[in-house]
Amino acid sequence: MASKPPGFYQQLQLLPLPAQQAFMAALCERLLPNYALYEQTTGQGDIHTLRTVISLVWERLSVPSASIDFARQAEKLAECEPPADDESFGARRALDAVVSLSALLDTLQGDSPEAVLDVSRTSRAGVRAFIELTEGEEDAQKLALLIRDHPLMADENDFQDAVLEAVSEPRNKAALKEIRKLGRNDGISNLGLSLEEDDE
Repeated sequence: MASKPPGFYQQLQLLPLPAQQAFMAALCERLLPNYALYEQTTGQGDIHTLRTVISLVWERLSVPSASIDFARQAEKLAECEPPADDESFGARRALDAVVSLSALLDTLQGDSPEAVLDVSRTSRAGVRAFIELTEGEEDAQKLALLIRDHPLMADENDFQDAVLEAVSEPRNKAALKEIRKLGRNDGISNLGLSLEEDDE
């Protein structure tokens, strides 16, 4: 009997660490517009710091010898979390971006074997929560089917598959640039939201 090919999460775990980090960085890029929208609508947060941190991550991935104090970056990032008492949907999705970026920084500072799975699941969970919020379906079974077949979830799955494929190839500076571009997704987040910006 032929052995079953590894599933998505297993493939992620089998990737070498730099490939996992590139995967996480791409997913973080796609979460950033959600954070930016939260900052724009509430006046809370600091998208500039998140963008700086992720740029430093890409720098380290393309120049492994780059000397960057990621412990310090992690401290700065922690200060960007939405207030703990903000239970709004926007705050939770903004927190997803911070938590995912923090998980990525953990891998740059030491051992964090589950980080790549956490980031992948966080992004999917945000999409699931958005569908639940917008569809207002009470029946759990119907909701599960709705989520499974929803265009946003299909888009999320296709996106993660595309990033996995991209990071599985040999990565040089040009390839990493393409992976980052893929992650930026033309400024559209995993929830299909985008921020109109003058400076980008």
